[in-house]
Amino acid sequence: MITTKLISFLSNFVSERRLSVIDKVIENRTKYVTVLLEDISHAQNANAVLRTCECLGLRDIHIIENLNQYYYSKGVAMGAGKWVNLHKYNKSENNSLEAITTLKADGYRIVATSPGENCIHLKDFDVTKGKFAIVLGTEQEGISEIIRQNADELITIPMYGFTESYNLSVSNAIILYQLIEKLRFSDVKWQLSDAEKSEIKLEWLKLAVKRSDLLVQEFNQACPD
Repeated sequence: MITTKLISFLSNFVSERRLSVIDKVIENRTKYVTVLLEDISHAQNANAVLRTCECLGLRDIHIIENLNQYYYSKGVAMGAGKWVNLHKYNKSENNSLEAITTLKADGYRIVATSPGENCIHLKDFDVTKGKFAIVLGTEQEGISEIIRQNADELITIPMYGFTESYNLSVSNAIILYQLIEKLRFSDVKWQLSDAEKSEIKLEWLKLAVKRSDLLVQEFNQACPD
């Protein structure tokens, strides 16, 4: 109840147009799909992935930092970092294993990208079997052996030229666009729950309203728990 009242209170400080855009974007947000980046060495590629994920409606992105740290660039990501939750794994002896264990515990299928004859063709991947996390490996080596051994499924993007692989951010865009489109035209309930929608709306209103911290303080004083 307090969350609903606070949302209503903060909504008074944004334009109707801005509020309409927020509501529209929330309706297209999903946690059914997520992306896991493993030890990406080129920040520009990682930022481009982040931007694509936000454009296609993902709520969360997971980042494994074994040897390489992720550095956010506003110029490349175009502000996408404000609207997507980033989850980093960098404190364990085996960050890759921790990441996939965490995602599996949350009900995600681990779907790793890899070239090879034993992989599922992208167009044949079944989005209706449950939530899934797309894992993208390093630009040089691809996914680690730990990811490969623990993946529930392996998918591949068809190639018809001499080059051995797509650029990382290009691979992400191809995979996500095709699977998100399949998901949106399926019977899967991929949208956020009402509680999740309220949570994200409050979060975004705080970002959209100037000095929202002071307004929230004012609200809490006027409407204590």
